[in-house]
Amino acid sequence: MRAIPLSVAAEMEFSMTEDAALPATVTLPTARNHPFDPPAELMRLRGERPMHPMAFPDGHQGWLVTDYTLIRSVLADPRFSARQELRHVPFEHALGKTQPPPAEPGSFIRMDAPEHTRYRSELTAQFTVRRMRALEPRIIEIVESHAESMRASGPPADLVSSFALPIPSLVICELLGVPYDRRAVFQGATRDLLLLDTTPQDFAAAFASIEGFLTELITAKRADPTDDILGGLISDTEFTDQELRNIALVLLVAGHETTANMLGLGAMALLSNPDQLALLRADPTLIDGAVEELLRYLSIIQFGTMRAALEDVELGGETVTAGQTLILSIPAANRDPERFDDPERLDVTRSSTRHLSFGHGIHQCLGQQLARVEMRVGFGTLLREFPDLRFAVEPHEVPLRTDMAIYGVHSLPVTW
Repeated sequence: MRAIPLSVAAEMEFSMTEDAALPATVTLPTARNHPFDPPAELMRLRGERPMHPMAFPDGHQGWLVTDYTLIRSVLADPRFSARQELRHVPFEHALGKTQPPPAEPGSFIRMDAPEHTRYRSELTAQFTVRRMRALEPRIIEIVESHAESMRASGPPADLVSSFALPIPSLVICELLGVPYDRRAVFQGATRDLLLLDTTPQDFAAAFASIEGFLTELITAKRADPTDDILGGLISDTEFTDQELRNIALVLLVAGHETTANMLGLGAMALLSNPDQLALLRADPTLIDGAVEELLRYLSIIQFGTMRAALEDVELGGETVTAGQTLILSIPAANRDPERFDDPERLDVTRSSTRHLSFGHGIHQCLGQQLARVEMRVGFGTLLREFPDLRFAVEPHEVPLRTDMAIYGVHSLPVTW
């Protein structure tokens, strides 16, 4: 057997030493052991190091980032792109086996500057302080009306279908100028769009359904202008019907799915933590901080967010190469002990305002103030109107949305 030259042997030894120092490649942890906690494996990985090489289902090799400071920096760094055609899906999905095309006009959340800036500036002009302030009394009216209807129907009730889902759906309908009596169209289509195991056929059918609905709505508003956000975009911009349709789709889905699941899962978290519930009942002025804490603690965007490196970047002691996708785990960041003391504990007295549940940087959630108002009014009304609200089933029987991109509960049976 021929001997290996000393120089080659030394090079091999150095290479093995280098490889041994690298973190092991991982897949995205998704299995939960507790309804309010991120996967235990995700927390373990964060404790080991801030970044891990990650294997994607389509064969791509990217990174899983779990550190709060690194995630916040990436979200504000233009070297990392939100463009959908550059990203790889981190979980098994019917639409994740091939690279997607560039985002259609109007799908601003999947774009970078300057395209994103053009849409965002026009939308910011519509999400005015005046409009949000004018809407708050109406939000209070909507919430109180649904609380009264729930009480009139008598216990038990499903808090999701009777309260958590209809409230943000009605609010976003009024804000955009969408007929609420057509809500079944977008609620059903949204569900199919967010299901992790949706088939390409079901996804296409859901998209076609909501696309047709929005096309019909935009045509009607062009003929008869309305005083709402969609009407304002039609009259104040030169956006095409395709742009308007995709903008409306983003706002409609984000405007009801996220808040509805925060209301449902947040109510479950409070019922499961009677000491924190008692604090809120004793001091309603804690409600603003409680909303922020629930946003941090629950982190319903359960798989985080994606960015693609546009160039080679040194990050967290590792080299991210151009083209690699980073999965930024918002649940891990919001439980980072370097940023939040005792992060595994729900504490409604905590100052949690720097959580990342609304993102950071140019893509930070456009409707975050609206969502805060809905949650503040929603949770406050539940506490006031149902002082003895409690589970109507065993907590472990509540069906969780582990099958959806946005986490929450499918239903929440309660009584009082």
